[in-house]
Amino acid sequence: MTELKLVMKQGCETCLMIEPLVAEIAEAHNLEVICQDSPDFPADVPVIFDESLEQSFKLDIEIVPTLIVMRDGEESSRIFGWDKTAWSAMLGLEFGTNLPEFRPGCGSMTHDPGRQAQLAALFAPERLSSRRLTFDHSDELEVGYDLGWSDGLPVVPPTPERVMRMLEGTHREPGEIIGRVPPDYAVCTVEKIAINAVLAGCLPEYLPVVITAVEAVLEDQFCMHGLLATTYFSGPLLIVNGPVSRSIGMNSGGNALGQGNRANATIGRALQLLIRNVGGGKPGGVDRAALGNPGKYTFCFAEDEVNSCWESLAVERGFSKETSTVTVFAADGMQGLVDQKSRTPESLGRSMASGLRVIGHPKMVMGSDAFLVVSPEHERVFREAGWSKQDLKSFLLDLLMIPGEELIQGADGIAEGVPVGLSNKTLCKFRPEGLNIVRAGGRAGLFSAIIAGWGASGSMGSVPVTREIVLG
Repeated sequence: MTELKLVMKQGCETCLMIEPLVAEIAEAHNLEVICQDSPDFPADVPVIFDESLEQSFKLDIEIVPTLIVMRDGEESSRIFGWDKTAWSAMLGLEFGTNLPEFRPGCGSMTHDPGRQAQLAALFAPERLSSRRLTFDHSDELEVGYDLGWSDGLPVVPPTPERVMRMLEGTHREPGEIIGRVPPDYAVCTVEKIAINAVLAGCLPEYLPVVITAVEAVLEDQFCMHGLLATTYFSGPLLIVNGPVSRSIGMNSGGNALGQGNRANATIGRALQLLIRNVGGGKPGGVDRAALGNPGKYTFCFAEDEVNSCWESLAVERGFSKETSTVTVFAADGMQGLVDQKSRTPESLGRSMASGLRVIGHPKMVMGSDAFLVVSPEHERVFREAGWSKQDLKSFLLDLLMIPGEELIQGADGIAEGVPVGLSNKTLCKFRPEGLNIVRAGGRAGLFSAIIAGWGASGSMGSVPVTREIVLG
């Protein structure tokens, strides 16, 4: 059995143009006419008024008019807009010469701004598998606190409509399993990530970055469970590279490590909320940090690779500059590094090495990894001298080869230190891959920053992980 469905709206000029044809088509075929905006259009035929847009949504209408051929209840073909030749061939009818050969249609009302998410929440609830909760509460913002979803700041209630809208940021299916999130090792799906992205205040275009960050921290070498359980200061830091950082408006310039940029703030927060709400990693539970650091709310920025004279972190790690990536790092807070007088790379490098020497503890070696965030004014010193990033890194590591006698327990009257048996050795502050350099920050200010890592960096703890962001 063959039937036709014709979806129209009175507010479409192309639909108005073909209105006189509809009765003729209805006489020749089993035709069902669906109108999105009027119960009386078109005239002279029975009309199904799709006021709720349920039928248009379920038929996946993008353009009106759309003519659909159904055979035995299944769609076999469709035409959208007006194409005289195609309509004649489909219907076996001849249309007069007074009609144009072609005219594009209009956008379906199902694709009005924000409407797809509303309709999906109403008419495709099966796309979401999470429990739906109802509340009798005078202030919806208090629900997040009451249920323990919050990191201490207000969260955006994840209504089905908001979650559906968030999922528009990716083509990945809501039910796709990304992995298991420690410490509870609960199953994490794309839907769960979208829910926490809503809680954090993300826009849908941020979702691919958040998904990739979750995938990265769940890799074994990042050691997310250990990072949660440690009494150390650290939490995940996200560094974003590639075109996506610019397309979603991330900050790599002034105040890049601070507040004020929605993408930076909410992407990092979404990851932290997911670890809390899906994995169960809450302070006072498995999260045993003695002090923590403010970055455990959110710690995320983009590298200023466009203006840099150096290859980016992502390129260093084997990706092309056209590829968008997220690098995750088990990070402490930021340590400022001030040098307003050095005008040679050697002098500035020595200042940086002195700052790097003290991270964790001046006697701690081969423990914490670190990121050195070089500001534009400091980078200019190295640029003008022709120093590559590797030149700077090699210079720093040479300066950070420290005599064991300075590091041993009891040296300088400090009980902390390495075993006395290492007094005749020369030890490097960092493991060979443990020092990373990126460029970020405002154009004014001879300041850079050191972001130290977890004291269990390296093969026995956590190493940075970089993953490509799959967009769409």
